[in-house]
Formats: sequence, structure tokens, C-alpha cells
Amino acid sequence: MRIEITGHQIDVTAPLRAYVGDKFERLVRHSDEALDVHVILSVEKLQHKAEAKLLVPGNTLFADCHADTMYAAIDLLVDKLDRMLQKHKGKQHKHQRGEGIARLESLG
Repeated sequence: MRIEITGHQIDVTAPLRAYVGDKFERLVRHSDEALDVHVILSVEKLQHKAEAKLLVPGNTLFADCHADTMYAAIDLLVDKLDRMLQKHKGKQHKHQRGEGIARLESLG
């Protein structure tokens, strides 16, 4: 997993980077392929905002969350991305047209 962290109106400190890295490791167990994540942390007045774009094979997942603290926003963001990744993994099917036609010919 490759995680890129940027900050808008906030300095991204080493403990904050470590916290993001630890939390996003949870997403690896739901995907067999390598994941690319771009996390943007920002502060808007009194609200802390965390948003992420997750590149998975065949799709791009985006989520953002607001909270009173940055750590709470990151926790909410990871929970949301975890649900989205599980849903995406459940939708992956192999749709092959030839298989249905061959089955119909064998029945007829």
C-alpha cells in the first residue's frame, strides 16, 4: 500500500503520519491487490476534515469526514473507506458472455 499524505492549512506532523499509516493498514486485509491512497487533511474554522481517494483496480473510491479533532476525523474516514472497499469487493464478478451462450447450446 502506498499512502500519500498532504495537509491544507495544517502541518502534517510525524505522529499524525504514523496514525494515518496505522489506521489505513486495516484496509489491506480487504484487498488482494496493491492500493494507492491519497489523504488530504485540512482545518476549516473549528472543524477538522479528512478526505481520501483510494485507487483500486477498476474503480476510484472517495470519502471525506468532518469531526472536532483530526484523529476522530481519520477514524471516521477509515471506517467509511472500509465499508466502501468491502462493498466494492462484493461487486466484483466475472461476466463472460460466452459462458451463457455455451450453456444454452448444450441444453438445446
